[in-house]
Amino acid sequence: MRKLIVAEFLTLDGVMEASEEWQPPYVSEDVAEAIQASIHASEAMLLGRVTYELFAAYWPYQTNNEFGIADKLNSQPKFVVSTTLEKAEWNNTTVIRGDVAEEIGRLKQQTGGDIRLSGSATLAQSLMQAGLVDEYWLLLHPLVLGRGKRLFPDGTESAGLRLVESRAFRSGAVLLRYQPDRKAR
Repeated sequence: MRKLIVAEFLTLDGVMEASEEWQPPYVSEDVAEAIQASIHASEAMLLGRVTYELFAAYWPYQTNNEFGIADKLNSQPKFVVSTTLEKAEWNNTTVIRGDVAEEIGRLKQQTGGDIRLSGSATLAQSLMQAGLVDEYWLLLHPLVLGRGKRLFPDGTESAGLRLVESRAFRSGAVLLRYQPDRKAR
């Protein structure tokens, strides 16, 4: 069974929106290495439509980059959840429509490695509610924005998590990896 990993960049107040605007000052060499390792460890990518369109407008035009991220993202299977996307142009992309929880559940049952979801707040929240997330890979940045879309918005159902890794980086960012603790509430 494949694991679904929600991998997000967050501020201290939980904001994940527009990370490309606030994250760069905190990407020290050790942070970049952790991000690269996370991307290379997954075998498939899951995205919502908005994040997919952002990625598809950039990554296909990046090749032979020194860390192999573009090659990895461009070659791996990609699944985009959308009811409005007419056509997925980025190679190896499948559009998921209909019952998302059922389709993702089926995808997780297939053989293969981890599925990594990045960005895509609405999709991540719906998969959390459906109990389909196996791990959270949260890169917490030492910054408070005070506004913006949060991974865990007000009204999120209470859930226990078990810490499986924590790592501090030179820039002040901290990696927190959690797995759902289905027994704890």
